[in-house]
Amino acid sequence: MFGAWQEDKEGVTMKPTNATLKDLPATVAAPGYDRSRLKPGIVHIGCGNFHRAHMAVYLDDLFALGQSQDWAIVGAGVRAGDAKMRDAIAAQDWMSSVIELSPGNLSARVIGAMVDFVPVEEGNGSLINAMSDPAIRIVSLTVTEGGYFTDPDTGTFSPDHDDIRHDARHPDAPRTVFGAIARALANRRKAGVAPFTVMCCDNLPHNGHVTHDAVVGVARQSDPELADWIAANVSFPNAMVDRITPATGPRELALAKTFGLDDAAPVTCEPFRQWVMEDRFPTGRPALEKVGVTFTDRVDLFETMKIRILNGGHAIIAYPGGLAGIELVGEAMADNQIRAFLDAILTREVLPIVPPVPGMDLGDYKRLIIERFSNPEVADTVRRLCLDGSNRQPKFIIPTIRDAYAKGTPSDGLVLLSALWCRYCYGEDEQGNAIAPNDPNWDMLTERAKAAKDDPSEWLAISTVYGDLAGNADFAARFAVALGDVWARGSRAVMADYIAAKA
Repeated sequence: MFGAWQEDKEGVTMKPTNATLKDLPATVAAPGYDRSRLKPGIVHIGCGNFHRAHMAVYLDDLFALGQSQDWAIVGAGVRAGDAKMRDAIAAQDWMSSVIELSPGNLSARVIGAMVDFVPVEEGNGSLINAMSDPAIRIVSLTVTEGGYFTDPDTGTFSPDHDDIRHDARHPDAPRTVFGAIARALANRRKAGVAPFTVMCCDNLPHNGHVTHDAVVGVARQSDPELADWIAANVSFPNAMVDRITPATGPRELALAKTFGLDDAAPVTCEPFRQWVMEDRFPTGRPALEKVGVTFTDRVDLFETMKIRILNGGHAIIAYPGGLAGIELVGEAMADNQIRAFLDAILTREVLPIVPPVPGMDLGDYKRLIIERFSNPEVADTVRRLCLDGSNRQPKFIIPTIRDAYAKGTPSDGLVLLSALWCRYCYGEDEQGNAIAPNDPNWDMLTERAKAAKDDPSEWLAISTVYGDLAGNADFAARFAVALGDVWARGSRAVMADYIAAKA
């Protein structure tokens, strides 16, 4: 064979590059535009699967319309995983494939919206230089929900982290993405260049406000005047993003090969995608409304709907599935009891708390979520949904419990879910199989879960999760009963009681 072609056990495959785009297999869609005409306008930090299946796809669609071609993406990152991603796609001219997993109808395309990827290095000099370029008018980021240095009790920025302390002492060579953004903004201010818009694409409530607090908070540690300038002059629009995007592993790599692609970093995802944003871009933005992005001043309503129903729904199926030893989300949804547990909690406890959303029927949205979770082609794992519960529970579950108490309607199903999470963190499923560490705080969680088997208050003492809710005597009593019941009778018996209680 020759060139970009290679032979493997699954047949002939091709690496996506500029040189091979015209020769891609007929089953793979190539970018519908001349990539040589693209000009960078966005630096995106954190080019993992979600970004490449979401924002990069929207821009790819927009460029194919002949629109906004001066808004191409320059990839970037500050973590070891970002360097690995850069290495993976460097030989592909910064392209990767996206495989949409419609039931019974898979499709593949190569996304060409990224035109460069700055080196990932200590001190982040290349990243700072890239963001200082006047051509860059948006800096966007996906750095995970837990990467914003927030105080779990207040939800506000906390400088109490070694990396933030480092950035305070070394603002010219920061470790954090927020320190790098602050330094680039300082450079632009000094040069008389308008500041870029900072656009968060992480799954956080009020994500623009959270990002604002992190950038301003980091800057304030070393340069209060710069912090005040950023607060007064830089836009941080709120946004809600949504697309189920599993991690890439051997299955996904093999799936790309079935389309004839030798892709080092393919992405698989569901067909559905959604992006809702505030229209606050002082230095301009791509015409994303032409490809389905919703611009509104009520992003908060959309994000509450999504976080409480979709992300909360993920947790509702995750821990029963994990305790049952179920591997895939689609298999969990095929389990009639877990599916009924999800439907019951969403209907009884979540939907009544979610405020109305313009143009949306919450019952229809719930049904859409259940349909999306049930897609058998999306090989999302239960373990991924269980990941990082210590960060996700206080964002996706605890606020609904608090709101329910405020309305005088205790949430027995979500209290039970919290007990199932505790049981999961014991480190052993209900078949006696070990559960491998699955949280940055796993050792602490396991220690607490073991202590809580005899004293449930030990679990509620995790203040970073429960905060003042632990002091609610009714909640504490209900949790103790639920956890004791799970240990005594097993999760399935306890879930069956909940499902039948208000049938």
